[in-house]
Amino acid sequence: MLKGKTALVTGSTSGIGLGIAKALARQGANIVLNGFGDVDGPRAEVLAAGQAAGAQVAYHGADMSRAADIEDMMKYSAAQFGRVDILVNNAGIQHVASIQDFPVERWDAIIAINLTSAFHTSRLALPAMQAANWGRIINVASVHGLVGSAQKSAYVAAKHGIVGLTKVTALENAASGITCNAICPGWVLTPLVQKQVDAKAAERGISNEEAKRLLLGEKEPSMQFTTPDELGELAVFFCSPAANNVRGVAWNMDGGWAAQ
Repeated sequence: MLKGKTALVTGSTSGIGLGIAKALARQGANIVLNGFGDVDGPRAEVLAAGQAAGAQVAYHGADMSRAADIEDMMKYSAAQFGRVDILVNNAGIQHVASIQDFPVERWDAIIAINLTSAFHTSRLALPAMQAANWGRIINVASVHGLVGSAQKSAYVAAKHGIVGLTKVTALENAASGITCNAICPGWVLTPLVQKQVDAKAAERGISNEEAKRLLLGEKEPSMQFTTPDELGELAVFFCSPAANNVRGVAWNMDGGWAAQ
C-alpha cells in the first residue's frame, strides 16, 4: 500500500517507534530510523519486516532536543528517498517527580524532545507534502495527552501539547491531501515503562510480574499492555485511503483508561 512512500519515524530504535517502523515497512514504505543505542539490530528488524515489499532502510542519529540536528535529519531523509511522505513523531523521554522537586533541566529536556521536536519536524516536512498534496503526520502522544497523572507534570504537559499541535496541523491542512492525527497509548511495555515497573518492584519489594499487574491495575481496566505491533497497525490505518478524512483525532489505545 505504501510502496514508493518514505516514512521518517523518530525514536524508532526500540519500543513503539520500532513497532511502527516495521508495520510501515511491511506495507512497502522506505524507512528513516532515528534514535540512540543499538542501530544494527533495529535496522535488521525493519529490513526483515519490509523485505517482501522491497522497503529500504536508512538511519539518522539526530538529537531530537537540537533544532540543527533535526534540520539535518530532514535534509538527509530527502536526499536518501526524495521527500518525507509520512512523518511519525514518536521520540520521547520521561522523568517522575513532584512539581516543586522537578529538576528544571529535566522539564526543559522533556518539553524539547517530546513536544518541540514535533513542531520542528512538522514545519520542515509540510512544504514538500503540500507540494505533493499528500502526506501523513502521526504524532505519538499518550493517554497522558488526554488525562493527567501525579508526578508527571512535564510529560503530561508535553503530551497535551502534542494533541493540541495535532489539531492545529490538521486544521491548517484540512482542505488538502495531508492529514495529521495522534495516537494515545496507555501502558506499553517499552524500555521507558519497564523502568517504572522495575522501580515499583524495588520500592514495594515485589516481583516484576506483580509490579506489572499493580501498574496495570491502577489505570488500565483491560489489565493488558498495548503492544508496539498493535500501534503500528493503527499507524498503517492512518496512512490508508480509509483514513483520508480522519483529521485531528487523538485516538486512544489504552485498554479503557480514559473511559473511566
